[in-house]
Amino acid sequence: MTSLQKKHTRSFWYYTFMILLAVLCLVPAWMALITSLKDPVEIDLTTSWNLPTHFVGSGYKNAIAKLGPSFINSIILALSATFLSEIIGAVNGYVFSKGKFKGSELIFTLLLFGMFIPYQIILIPLFNVLRRIGLYGHLGGLVLAHVVYGIPIVTMLFRNNYDQLPDAILESARIDGAGYFTIFFRLMLPLSVPSFVVVGIWQFTQIWNEFLWGVTLTNTGSQPITVALSALAGGQAVQWNVPMAGAFIAALPVLLIYIFLCKYFIAGLTAGSVKE
Repeated sequence: MTSLQKKHTRSFWYYTFMILLAVLCLVPAWMALITSLKDPVEIDLTTSWNLPTHFVGSGYKNAIAKLGPSFINSIILALSATFLSEIIGAVNGYVFSKGKFKGSELIFTLLLFGMFIPYQIILIPLFNVLRRIGLYGHLGGLVLAHVVYGIPIVTMLFRNNYDQLPDAILESARIDGAGYFTIFFRLMLPLSVPSFVVVGIWQFTQIWNEFLWGVTLTNTGSQPITVALSALAGGQAVQWNVPMAGAFIAALPVLLIYIFLCKYFIAGLTAGSVKE
C-alpha cells in the first residue's frame, strides 16, 4: 500500500468516525424535534422513532405562550451580565497586563482561584448577601451574581490577549501624549475585538444555560427560561410535544450564536498562540 493510499484510508476512517459521532450526538435532538411536531395523542414510547403522521405546531404555540416572559428575562439577564463582564474584564486585563504594580501578580493569582470554586458552594452565602442588599428574587441580583462569578475567567482572557500586544505600541502612544485611559479606550479596546467575541460567547452561553442560581435566587416573575422550561415537564399528565418544543426554543439563541460566530470564537481563542 502506497503512502497516498494509507493517507486516504486514514482519512476514510477518520471521517467515518466523525460522522458516526455526529449522528450519535444528534439522536436526542432528532427525537426531541419529531416529538415536538407530533399530536399529543400520537406520542408513545413504542413509536417514538416514527415520524409524525401529520405535523402539528400546537406544541410550539403553547411553549411560546408559556415561556415568553422567561425568555425575555433570560435575554435581559444574559445580555446585561455579559456586557458588564466584558467591560470589567477588559479593564482588569489591561491593568494586570500593561499597568502592573507591586503585588499585582499575587492579586491576579488569587483572583484566578475564583475559577475553581464551584458555584454550588457559594449558593448559601450568595443567597444571604442578595437578601441583605435587597436584590434577592430580582433579576438584578442574578445579573450581579453572574458578573461577579465571571470576573476571574474574563479577566484572564483579556489579560492573555493584552500580553500578546507589544509594549512598543503603548510607548509610542505615551510619547504622543496619550494618557493611561486614553490608551485603553482608543488603542487597547479596538485591539480587543477577539477577546470581546470569546468572552461574549462564553459568558452568554454559561449564563443562558445556568439553572441552579435561577431557581434559587429569583421569584416567579424573574425566572430565566431554564427554570420555566423545567416547569413544563412537571406533573403527571404532560403533553410532551410542549416541553420538547420549549427545549428547542430555549436552545435557539445559543445555537444561532455558535452557527454564525463559531469561526470568530475559535480565532479569538487561538489569537496569540503562535508567534511569528
